[in-house]
Amino acid sequence: MQLAPAQLTQHLQRGLRPLYLLHGDEPLLVQEAADAIRGAARTQGYTERTVHTVAGAHFDWSAVLAAGGSLSLFSDKQIVEIRIPSGKPGKDGSTALQQVAQSAAGNDGTLTLVLLPKVDFQAKKSAWFAALEGGGVAIEVQPVERGALPQWISQRLAQNNQRVVGGEEGQRTLQFFADRVEGNLLAAHQEIQKLALLYPAGELGFEQVESAVLNVARYDVFKLSEAVLAGQATRVQRMLDGLQAEGEAEVLVHYTLSEDIRALKRVKDAMAAGRPLPMALREQRVWGVKEKLYERVLPRLSTTTLDNLLHAAHVVDGIVKGLKAPGWPTNGWQALHRLAMELCLAAAPQRPVNRA
Repeated sequence: MQLAPAQLTQHLQRGLRPLYLLHGDEPLLVQEAADAIRGAARTQGYTERTVHTVAGAHFDWSAVLAAGGSLSLFSDKQIVEIRIPSGKPGKDGSTALQQVAQSAAGNDGTLTLVLLPKVDFQAKKSAWFAALEGGGVAIEVQPVERGALPQWISQRLAQNNQRVVGGEEGQRTLQFFADRVEGNLLAAHQEIQKLALLYPAGELGFEQVESAVLNVARYDVFKLSEAVLAGQATRVQRMLDGLQAEGEAEVLVHYTLSEDIRALKRVKDAMAAGRPLPMALREQRVWGVKEKLYERVLPRLSTTTLDNLLHAAHVVDGIVKGLKAPGWPTNGWQALHRLAMELCLAAAPQRPVNRA
């Protein structure tokens, strides 16, 4: 059974299931969902808790299986928590997890909670994942995307009886807050709690947020790709500066940008050869958020533009590896800024021209 995180509270009010599977790469939201399940379990008499962290290929799964079948001397209900940080239980773990799912059915004395990071498509098709999902409640925790972050911050402030002022100033405050915490939801939560300690309930002005909220943003090189394709020039500049400050490898940033350029060129060539856009995107393994961005961007990019971008990517490849190129910065990060902005500006929506 699959359950959306937003449905968890209502689900727990109706009663507990003996098996829960939480998976996702957002630690704060996974932690909050797990805390909600544990809290509901404690109110229903699950007072004992054992935690098993799967580390390495030689992990002893017999201890996990034994815990699920035993009862405490002091309690007739227990929580057995299985954490798999790698997301890969291995062959023995696959067998054990299928046994865990099977034994959980109808077991009112043990609540089993399995915690995983983000699970890829292949793992979701595995026998062990299917057994856990089919035998219990599976909750996939998705990250909060940048566009939804201001609203998320507003909702979290409301939980502390705080809010930004209305109108344009309030939107500017939320955007500023989002810029400061992008990619670091746990730190965002901490900054929101800090505001609750610094200021009373009620409205928060821009100056109050600006003076209190630290710059704790963490940038993902793959999110950079989405920002470039969306034509978000200011955000792209901020993300590149952040990646450089965090010590990200120049070659990885270049690979991400150049791979998009190559994929755009291949899709464009396939379309010129008569392939429909959806088919060309599938052939290049472009899907999800990227698929929508490619669909929007490709009509704006001419073959000449893509050829020029491809040449620029080739030049920057040499620069980040220590070579020099006429007319280009010698510094790798400056060259990456230029390449990213060339693609970003080519992908950006065209503003209508005001005619007098």
